[in-house]
Amino acid sequence: MAEAAWKRHEREVARLLGGRRQPNTGRRSADVLAPRWAIEVKLRRQLPLWLLEAIAQAEAAARGTERLPLLVLVVPQGRGRRPLRLAIIRLETLAQLLNEH
Repeated sequence: MAEAAWKRHEREVARLLGGRRQPNTGRRSADVLAPRWAIEVKLRRQLPLWLLEAIAQAEAAARGTERLPLLVLVVPQGRGRRPLRLAIIRLETLAQLLNEH
C-alpha cells in the first residue's frame, strides 16, 4: 500500500529541518520533533487566494535583491492584547538559513 501523502510531507519536513517524524499515536505531540522545533505539518490542496497573492507580492519584492521574501500576517486580538503575528517563509529558505548558522 502506498504511503499517505501527509506522511511523505512530514518525512520531508523532518529531513529538511534535522528532525524526526513522530508516529500518530493519538497523543498530543508534534508531527515532527527537531532539536529546536515542535512542528505541525498541514497538507492542503490549496490555500486562500489572498494568501497566495501576498506570498507572491513578498517574493516579487525580493526578486533581484539580496533580500529574502518574508510575509508577516497580523491578527488583532482585541484592546490591550498583543496581536497574533505569524511569519511565512518558504521551508527550503528557512532550512537554508538554519544550516548557515
